[in-house]
Amino acid sequence: MADAGAAENIHIHQVPLRWGDFDRNGHVTNAAYIEIAQEARIAFAREFFYGDGNDFTVFVRRIEADYVRPLLPNTAVVTVETHVARVGNTSFTTHQDVKDEQGRICCSIECVQVTVDTVTTTPRQITQKEIGILTRVAASNEQ
Repeated sequence: MADAGAAENIHIHQVPLRWGDFDRNGHVTNAAYIEIAQEARIAFAREFFYGDGNDFTVFVRRIEADYVRPLLPNTAVVTVETHVARVGNTSFTTHQDVKDEQGRICCSIECVQVTVDTVTTTPRQITQKEIGILTRVAASNEQ
């Protein structure tokens, strides 16, 4: 379900909405947006890291969601566009837009993720190879 999209810098992933994503008023819950974004970030990591055999363990340090408009039951599948907005020493930030079937942004999410040493379970420097992957994705976003 994931592909590089029309622009190389934007990872596009479609997520089918589930019955449990909706509240009793027929709106997608705030928590469901976070889960949808997480599913898209995992697909992003699979494409850019795990698919090439890279060991890339991260944890979410901070996540911020801007709820723009409700997702209603007439949307069966959402599109999540993910790109790398910033790369630091031990962390990077992704920006994600969750869109309804009409292509309207319903929620924008900024997520700071920290790379982790799996032996010590502490933050570690992002490797040069990882920086290359992340900056390639980020740089193509600036074009």
